[in-house]
Amino acid sequence: MADWVIVVDDDETNLKMAGHILSKAGMRVTAIKSGEALIKYLEEKDVPDMILLDIKMPGMDGFETLSRIKQIKRAKDVPVIFLTADEKEQTEADGLTAGAVDFIKKPFMPEILTIRVRHMIDLDRLQRNLAHEVEKKTKENERLFIQVVSALASAIDAKDTYTNGHSSRVAGYSREIARRFGYSGKQLEDVYMMGLLHDVGKIGIPDAVINKPSKLTDDEYDIIKSHPVMGARILGKIKEMPALQRGARWHHERYDGKGYPDGLSGEDIPEEARIIAVADAYDAMTSHRSYRKPLPQGVVREEIENGIGTQFDPEFARIMLAMIDEDVEYKMKEE
Repeated sequence: MADWVIVVDDDETNLKMAGHILSKAGMRVTAIKSGEALIKYLEEKDVPDMILLDIKMPGMDGFETLSRIKQIKRAKDVPVIFLTADEKEQTEADGLTAGAVDFIKKPFMPEILTIRVRHMIDLDRLQRNLAHEVEKKTKENERLFIQVVSALASAIDAKDTYTNGHSSRVAGYSREIARRFGYSGKQLEDVYMMGLLHDVGKIGIPDAVINKPSKLTDDEYDIIKSHPVMGARILGKIKEMPALQRGARWHHERYDGKGYPDGLSGEDIPEEARIIAVADAYDAMTSHRSYRKPLPQGVVREEIENGIGTQFDPEFARIMLAMIDEDVEYKMKEE
């Protein structure tokens, strides 16, 4: 398909000349006589590969027209070359600052016009393809990372006979709480990742302590309580995602300051950790344990409600309560 160029100039002669030169070079050309007409065209029809835009036009000049182009979502990335008879360096500097990719002096030299336009279209296409490949590879890497993290979370859960799938459920509940709170995009994925890895420190806790069927001694409980710090230490080594350790270190803090390991309270506890704390407690109550089955939904709801402002952040606890109330068949638990 031929490259498509829109030429915008109030001078009929310039339009015909540019159209003749570019058409002869095998390009499709659309001629438009004003900035206002261009904006209307871009808002209603397909966008071209390139726009050649005269600077000095009656009504809307080239600078204002370019500013308006940048406000049209579907057209904001179309490369724009300014057409000008102005020899001032400041005009060129102002145009490049405004977002133009190049300048072409009038009157046109056919060979220069063709080469400049072809070069900028090819360069823009190359940049777009490169950006697409980078995005594609980034998404592939993200998927691979999530798979690795999920496998690690499963390995952590496997240490405890009674926490099968715990990390993935906590991650899912955390993401839904965060979504209802207003998170989106990468924020949601980050919370999900933190939820998957919140118990990563348990990898360093002896199996005999984790799976002890009887009551833990004080020393054994202290060992269990060391897993948030251990988890933060492990995740802290991932320098590219420094926030990843928040969920691991602070998901056992309490809103009233009586949690561990640092005794943080209220909004001093990172927001993601406050979200995960609610999700973690919910899953603990709705999962199988060596000494009991999942608690009845009414009991779970009551415990969450009683923890508002003491164990849990009030806002996130209320979102959890709303999720419980919507789950009329009590499917939100370990099967």
